[in-house]
Amino acid sequence: MNGSFYQVYGLPIGLQSDDGSPEWNNKGDNAWQLIATTMVCLQSVPGLVILYGSMVKKKWAVNSAFMAFYAFAMVLLCWVLWAHNMAFGRKMGPLIGRPHTALSQTYLLQQSRIGYVPMTDFVFFQFGFAAITVILLAGSLLGRMNFYAWMMFVPLWLTFSYTVGAFTIWGNGFLTPYIIDYAGGFVIHLSSGVAGFTAAYWVGPRHSRDRQHFPPNNIIHMLGGAGFLWLGWTGFNGGTPFAAGRITALAIVNTHLCTATSLLVWLSLDMIVYKKSSVIGAVQGMITGLVCITPGAGLVEPWGALVMGVMSGSVPWYTMMVMHRRSAFFQSVDDTLGVFHTHAVAGVLGGVLSGILAKPNLLRMMYTFPNHYSPGLFYGFFGEDVFQGLKQVCYQLVGAGFITAWNAIVTSLICILISRFVDLRMDEEDLEIGDDAVHGEEAYALWGDGEKLPRTLRRLHLSPKLPYICRGV
Repeated sequence: MNGSFYQVYGLPIGLQSDDGSPEWNNKGDNAWQLIATTMVCLQSVPGLVILYGSMVKKKWAVNSAFMAFYAFAMVLLCWVLWAHNMAFGRKMGPLIGRPHTALSQTYLLQQSRIGYVPMTDFVFFQFGFAAITVILLAGSLLGRMNFYAWMMFVPLWLTFSYTVGAFTIWGNGFLTPYIIDYAGGFVIHLSSGVAGFTAAYWVGPRHSRDRQHFPPNNIIHMLGGAGFLWLGWTGFNGGTPFAAGRITALAIVNTHLCTATSLLVWLSLDMIVYKKSSVIGAVQGMITGLVCITPGAGLVEPWGALVMGVMSGSVPWYTMMVMHRRSAFFQSVDDTLGVFHTHAVAGVLGGVLSGILAKPNLLRMMYTFPNHYSPGLFYGFFGEDVFQGLKQVCYQLVGAGFITAWNAIVTSLICILISRFVDLRMDEEDLEIGDDAVHGEEAYALWGDGEKLPRTLRRLHLSPKLPYICRGV
């Protein structure tokens, strides 16, 4: 603080101390970045922990929540030990950076590669992005994946899949100068949607009864987790510029405009077609809005965010509620929470719409690569270069194609590798029981002050031969 503060409050000037901050360190930007990073992390823990633990059947509440909790911890260790520099470090090839630790004081206290904040801010903010990507893809695997297989899957997928996408589009890869992906429509959401769907194919489906009847165990808690996700997105998109500036403010407003619009469009379609206002549907609409605006949050005007909200509330609704039910391909894969539709479809949609609606002056404020100065296709028809706009949309499609192909191939190879050591899917007996079989714990003590049924009695308790109401599932 400067001397005027101390004079105003009657404090002696001599109490002022120098913290040794270099001239480049903007304390306002630094403070905002730490807040934004915390908000991003809150999306995962407790946000998705609560959302997953509440959105699944009661017997899977602990396992689903703990998959997210474990992934958050494991990703942090992998990130600082080797993965951060694979995504953002010195180039080792067109697809990947050189593995190296991000732990030394010299490295963490130097100026960030973006903005006037310490490198620590960049490392930890990008960890939040990496962690939520892994946790999002877990939504496709809830209710049947062997937890030991999941423990192996997290570090392998982070290392060989996520880091390649991040390096290729955000780091120093071959697509970095061309792709518009403001905060991760491709790097985070498309990759998690495709990887989750691919892993769901290899892991196999839930127990047949779970797949037919899978009600959320706590709607109110589900909304609470969704709320953490929605409000946390303020830091998700607001922290991306690494500065508390105009782009940040615009990105935050656009994020909430698109999300609210998408939620209402999804809700309206549910009411028109199914004659009921589905709470789960509203949450899905919220998620698709957040995902769709992410690649263009700070690059489109507010009216563009509204257009993206209408599209994100309708296109993924159609693929999930209509196309999914009619397609043998989609029916053959048990994507528990529909992550392919809410993240892969909405991510591609947002990426393409960003190539259409990105405003030229906002692109120049955000990016340093000349290729990113190309106008969105919409602005190409109004005084800008239409050819450049078309070229940008093509770049976006190429980026989507690369991320899709890489994640499908690498996720398959990882699942095949893990299956050589442990089963990807739990055995049928454990699938019958759920949390108690996997962790020896249950989410709710609903009888006998939390006492557990003996395993043999539990199997009888879950027997399909007993009346449904007696089984208490």
